[in-house]
Amino acid sequence: MSLKYALVHEWLTPKATGGSELVVQEILNQIDANLYALIDFESSNSESYLYKRQIGTTFLQHLPYARNGVQKYLPLLPLAIEQLDLRQYDVILSSSHAVAKGILTTPDQLHICYCHSPMRYAWDLTFDYLHQSKLGKGSAGWVTRYLLHRLRQWDVLSANRVDYFIANSQHTARRIWRCYRREATVIYPPVDIDNWPFCDQKEDFYLVVSRLVSYKYVSLIVKAFNQLKLPLVIIGTGPEMTKIRELANSNIQIMGWQPNDVVKKYMARAKAFVYAACEDFGIALVEAQACGTPVIAYGAGGALETVRDLRSYMDTATGILFRTQTEAALIEAVEKFEIYQSSFNLEYMRSHASQFSLPVFAQRYLAFIDQCNQEKTSSK
Repeated sequence: MSLKYALVHEWLTPKATGGSELVVQEILNQIDANLYALIDFESSNSESYLYKRQIGTTFLQHLPYARNGVQKYLPLLPLAIEQLDLRQYDVILSSSHAVAKGILTTPDQLHICYCHSPMRYAWDLTFDYLHQSKLGKGSAGWVTRYLLHRLRQWDVLSANRVDYFIANSQHTARRIWRCYRREATVIYPPVDIDNWPFCDQKEDFYLVVSRLVSYKYVSLIVKAFNQLKLPLVIIGTGPEMTKIRELANSNIQIMGWQPNDVVKKYMARAKAFVYAACEDFGIALVEAQACGTPVIAYGAGGALETVRDLRSYMDTATGILFRTQTEAALIEAVEKFEIYQSSFNLEYMRSHASQFSLPVFAQRYLAFIDQCNQEKTSSK
């Protein structure tokens, strides 16, 4: 008897096109599953692979300004996800970085969660959220703190509804254990290696491709390159765009949002890709290596698992990791790269990136699903 699958993700909008959405796309390429989300504005988007697909949604779909992000309705997210009735399915697959894992299931159903991150609003970014939001100040701030406290309680409670956790990196697996005290199997997210052109002829510029938000630390990179006076190209947009433009000296070119073809061209031709954020995985770091472009990145989180540091792998290095999120540490790393850039094996970088390819993800994910199904069957 064939099993009926449902796949639950947080939100599907044209603005949400990151690593978690690539995981959703690849799961749907491998498994015949009905798709659900808090909101969906992709099935009406003619440029989306989800165009005209039937997607189940929640009451948040009809609230004002939901299209621009349901994060503004943060206290309602747990309630909304619990309203999805998925009793007709045998297996629930969730792709979760906020509340998707909180779907209600029956004792006979199997729930496997691919966790991109424990909910950052409730854990790692709590104080950033409070400091940057108007709701984090004054008397409203205490209400917000109480709501985040309750959100953390719900987040831990809902983790108990998951039968098996998958983490997108060892770093995330450790965070899952710290927040939920649950073990997680690591399956790295899929990177479309073949979609990124390899180039061994580099031009004289460094590259940043990133959303311009505070936790990406693009302003730190700008300040460092102001001192280095080396050419830097920044591709991306976000709430910090004005701040970045005001900080940047004439050696820094800010291109804003660019289509994928332009991003690929610059990624392939850059002498190095610069990244200062601590990411759970960091798909852009792998995309750069697929192009044969060395990486200069903050040595924390997923970067420790995807980038081979020159200090440890002289013959097979794929980049240089700096140990603190400071201008001085980044400047030191760039100056070291300027000295050793000719020693990088660009062909090896492409080979190294291939371990994160679509086929590798599909094989590992499907094997894990089969294993979980067998364990569920044998336990009955």
